[in-house]
Amino acid sequence: MDTEKGYPRGFRADTIRSETGRGSFRSDSMQFDEPHELPQENSTNLVLFKNIDSGNLEATKEFLDRNPEALTASLTSNGDRPIHKAVLSGHIKIVEEIVKRIHNPVQELVIKNDDGYTALAYAATGGIVRIAECLVNKCPCLVSVRNAKEHIPIVLASLYGHKDLVRYLYSRTLLSDLDPCDESDEHKGKNGAMLVTNCIVDGLYGIALDLIQRYPKLAYTRDSDNDTAIIALAQTPCAFPSGTHLTFWQRWVYSCIHIEKIINPHDGLNHHHHQYMKSQDHNWIQKLLKYLRFFFPHIRKVYKLKLGHAQAKEILNCICQEIPNFDATQQKNAGLNQALFKAVENGIVEYIEEVMKHYPDIVWFKDNYGLNLFFYAVSHRQEKIFSLIYKMGAKKNILATAWDKLHNNMLHHAAYKAPVSRLNLIPGAALQMQRELQWFKEVERLVQPKHRKMVNLKQKKTPQALFKDQHKDLVDQGEKWMKDTATSCTVVAALITTMMFSSAFTVPNSYDGHGKLFMTFLISDAISLFTSCMSLLMFLGILKSRYREEDFLRSLPTKLIVGLATLFLSMTTMMVSFVVTLMTLVKGRTPLVSAQFMVLAVVPIGMFGVLQFPVLLEIFCSTYFPRVFDKPRESQRMSKRCWRK
Repeated sequence: MDTEKGYPRGFRADTIRSETGRGSFRSDSMQFDEPHELPQENSTNLVLFKNIDSGNLEATKEFLDRNPEALTASLTSNGDRPIHKAVLSGHIKIVEEIVKRIHNPVQELVIKNDDGYTALAYAATGGIVRIAECLVNKCPCLVSVRNAKEHIPIVLASLYGHKDLVRYLYSRTLLSDLDPCDESDEHKGKNGAMLVTNCIVDGLYGIALDLIQRYPKLAYTRDSDNDTAIIALAQTPCAFPSGTHLTFWQRWVYSCIHIEKIINPHDGLNHHHHQYMKSQDHNWIQKLLKYLRFFFPHIRKVYKLKLGHAQAKEILNCICQEIPNFDATQQKNAGLNQALFKAVENGIVEYIEEVMKHYPDIVWFKDNYGLNLFFYAVSHRQEKIFSLIYKMGAKKNILATAWDKLHNNMLHHAAYKAPVSRLNLIPGAALQMQRELQWFKEVERLVQPKHRKMVNLKQKKTPQALFKDQHKDLVDQGEKWMKDTATSCTVVAALITTMMFSSAFTVPNSYDGHGKLFMTFLISDAISLFTSCMSLLMFLGILKSRYREEDFLRSLPTKLIVGLATLFLSMTTMMVSFVVTLMTLVKGRTPLVSAQFMVLAVVPIGMFGVLQFPVLLEIFCSTYFPRVFDKPRESQRMSKRCWRK
């Protein structure tokens, strides 16, 4: 069942398309491969056009010296002046030269071409900060001039993701141009809302936070794409720790960083001081990291990441403070329902927790199909959000025993196959099937016994029958993955068994007088032989398995764990017996030779460990320590008993 709650037009896409459609800078002014029809009276300015386009500064100066009137002439059929063309071409020196020659900037730089673009509007789309600085320093009022779509330059820069330019323009743009409370001009509020949503999507959380704290109304004002800050934040999982994947050392550095807000963004000399600051060093580790981040870019990156998370959390807190004051109409206009289900789909547990803290009634919200948040979490396999149901108290039973408009209960939704994006996070089809079974068993324990036999309207099936039908392909893929793995490992185990068996009866004469080495050889040979035989039997058991759905939960993973572990042990002991034999052959002539044998023996063992140990660890943890759901300990014990039954 399709429960997609995405934007009908795509987040931010419509605005970008509208900015680049017919009559915009990309379709008219920037495509020089399509020849422009120059007016007859301006054909002499073609030389200036070519000089600017090619970046020939000296030729441009000479032409303007001879023809100063060309400075305000129209060079193309859409009314581009030399300053427009210089900005579009991106030649900083030529832009500075033309700006220097302009004597009346308020009139000449504010001029728009036929598409409604000023030179600064083109600079905002191009993203070159030095060009924007040159124009704004000459004519500060340019930052307030709108294009044909009623967007001011900072909004254009944010639409195209030019972060450095957005930061600069924010320091020069008047806050009154972004004020949603000005009822005399609705475009101010739309520009402010557009800037907030774009900054959230682009990771400029400091600017978005400053604007929302100054104008709380921007948290729920619709922008030109009909989006709000509430929706934008729900669309940005990377703004929160749950949507960020870090390596082991990055997680350690992240946990050692402490960030706290030190000033109100309203304070300060100008409004762009929207910043957080690292708190006083609490221990020597933080003090060390404070200095190391200046020398190691990776540590500095983690600092910026946690700073962004802190700012995004503060944005969410500002938004949540407004939600309790909404009535039903305001909730709908702000897109709260849509945002919550988007946050569930993206797995942003911090978003749901924070909103739930300020407005607990969101647990009863439903989408168009009658799904509550926890049903939706099951459908999209978002275990962190689903685990919040265990903190609901008595409400848990009511929420878990509802059903949607097609009479699908929670167990039916667990029976549907998980989205591909979630399955791809788990390596191997067998482990994917195991995770699907873990979800089904967990939800089965939660719902009423009667719901386990409930038939839905669309497929006319119980949850168990629906699970079998939905996972046929995944079972086949899991069977193929298991058999391919077992077949490859069976060949290796059989070779080791053959070699160790034959070596036990062909002991070289070099062991005479080396009693300890001989015993080491015998023990390692025996262990290798026995473990390879055990591994061989385990993999043969996998090949001969019935491959029922339930087998993927414990039986098949256990066999694979034992098979891989014993195979690794047999390879290790085989290399030990091989090295011991070589050491007796050289008879201690050169200690360096023996050391080389040991080093070479470690190489294949290390390679096998690096390649196979992560898979073995993943299977072991997902089978015996499945930390999929964050449940109270009592619930975990009851769940284990249920699985055993």
